[in-house]
Amino acid sequence: MSDPATTTSATKRKTRVGLVVSDKMDKTIVVEYVARVPHPRFNKIIKQTKKFYVHDEKSEAKIGDKVRIVESRPTSKLKRWALDSILTH
Repeated sequence: MSDPATTTSATKRKTRVGLVVSDKMDKTIVVEYVARVPHPRFNKIIKQTKKFYVHDEKSEAKIGDKVRIVESRPTSKLKRWALDSILTH
């Protein structure tokens, strides 16, 4: 089941909010996403981090920016996400 807070109703594409941890590549940023999920056995809330390679066409996001990313068709071997908007600088 998908979380209704992380999907848009019109397009059914997943969205995530994360922090830019790398902008060294051309037109690509690395975004770290932190999910708070219950542990399968103990039900304690734990943090899971995941890094996404994100297509940034204009290279406008910098390290430390909080960004919204959206699921897209594969752009390269690792990139399956695109930059939607920059929330804070």
